Amino acid sequence: MALLGQDQEKPSGETAWTVLDAANDLGDSITIDACRRVIDADLRGEAPARSDVAVLSAFFG
Repeated sequence: MALLGQDQEKPSGETAWTVLDAANDLGDSITIDACRRVIDADLRGEAPARSDVAVLSAFFG
């Protein structure tokens, strides 16, 4: 899950924006909502919920 910002170099919010763009194109409302929550958590400086990170990870699978 390092792809989703678990490393120090790329915040999860950046990846969430990328996934959000793709999810919007596909009309995937569940992923869109998860992305928004991850982005909100990132902006607040908090860790995103594991369930939301799992949704973003599943999007790539």
